Amino acid sequence: MDFISLYPTWYEPTVGSGWVVALIATFHVLASHTSVGAALLFAYLSHKAYREDRDDLLDFIKKYGLFLMVFTYVAGSITGPGIWYSTTVASPNGIGALIHSFVWKWATEWVFFVIEVVGVYMLVYLVGKVDKKTHMKISVIFGMASLATMVIIVGILSFMMLPGKEQWFAEGGYLNGFYGTNTFIQMGMRMAFMFTMTAVVGGIVIASIKDPAFKKEMARKLGWLGIISTLTGAAMFQWYLTSVPDQALLVMENRLPDYFGPSVMIVLAGTLAYFIITMLRPQLVVQGFAGAMTVIILVAGLWPEETARESMRKPYVAGQYVYSNQVIGRDVPGMDIKSQLPTIEKVGILKAHPFTPDHLREVKQSNMIQAGEFIAMTYCSNCHSPSKTGIRPLHRYFPEGTSQERMAQYVKGVLTTGNIAYMPKMPMLDSEAEALAAYLVMNNDGGEAATSAAIDMEIEQRERALAEQKAADKVASVELMEGK
Repeated sequence: MDFISLYPTWYEPTVGSGWVVALIATFHVLASHTSVGAALLFAYLSHKAYREDRDDLLDFIKKYGLFLMVFTYVAGSITGPGIWYSTTVASPNGIGALIHSFVWKWATEWVFFVIEVVGVYMLVYLVGKVDKKTHMKISVIFGMASLATMVIIVGILSFMMLPGKEQWFAEGGYLNGFYGTNTFIQMGMRMAFMFTMTAVVGGIVIASIKDPAFKKEMARKLGWLGIISTLTGAAMFQWYLTSVPDQALLVMENRLPDYFGPSVMIVLAGTLAYFIITMLRPQLVVQGFAGAMTVIILVAGLWPEETARESMRKPYVAGQYVYSNQVIGRDVPGMDIKSQLPTIEKVGILKAHPFTPDHLREVKQSNMIQAGEFIAMTYCSNCHSPSKTGIRPLHRYFPEGTSQERMAQYVKGVLTTGNIAYMPKMPMLDSEAEALAAYLVMNNDGGEAATSAAIDMEIEQRERALAEQKAADKVASVELMEGK
């Protein structure tokens, strides 16, 4: 059998699998980035406390560290497995590509993460129990371990956009795939952003400081940290755009909403204004205000950046060879990987997919809508929701009243040929293209209700045909017995 390595499609009808992954990942990134920035800040503050013999700085580290233990090392650690689970079921071949290339890098990252977790507990609970020099050494080890986890993870995230070096496709090798120009620029951009997050979250800790002079000092320190890192991050993002493939820029130009640019500028201006206010009027920094601004700035600031990064990878999800719909669309000799497109072109996606129900492996008049729905789920649902809600609903992309003939022309002329730069090439037999067109027309005109009714009708027709066939077989059997 000409099967390819595809898995059952995870379809979440309300918001879509992409949004589920995005929601979990956004919270996790907020927590993890804050922890890395705070770890480096702690190294600086503990060194200053050691040099100047200041217990108030150690007390600040302890309070911020306690907040991190709850915010990052509990909530963040919970969302980490959540990302693994959701991405594995939403994008199994994408995750498989990363694991097969970088499993030892991930194992190394986990070693540093263990050091990081132990470090934050030592940092908090050993304040006043060890001398300042020893505490400073602990904070430096904690900071370096945290930074190491960031360096490794950014290398993996960078590979998702583009392998580090072109020779990776021919030769393989994790260093060829891991570190490239895009990796280091993205590292700088993320480091700037994590210091911004550290400064914003630090406002919650500053709000609890009773001494007005110390509160003003820390507000100024974190304010300047936030302003410099925010401006640096904005500049680094522009540099980052020079390191991505031309196709990514085309996707960004055509697929990101019109409000993306203005929203980024508004978030940037609001973040800078917040830091300026905290520096000039530290007495305004109270728990409620600092907490609200933390949520607003971090979510509003992170969401556009992550949305852009995820969108710009299209039509790929990993390494410029795994399509967003999980089909492997390119040969990678260095990893002994073969494109699956020739197999699909030969036998069709319904026969190539190992989890196609038996009654849908061949398109017939009686199962056309069901076959089309299965194809849409396989090819489209990772980026488009077949329902009226969720990510990029399919019905938004076609005018009302589109005929099945016109839809079939679109499917055959555009989708099967890969003529849209930001969409995967989706090979189909003519019968499969007709089935997908029939489903898209049905979904476009009547939505889920119409589709459900059509499927019910198909099932009813199939059951009726089966009953008629059984009756005919019974009559033939009786006639045969009588003839004997």
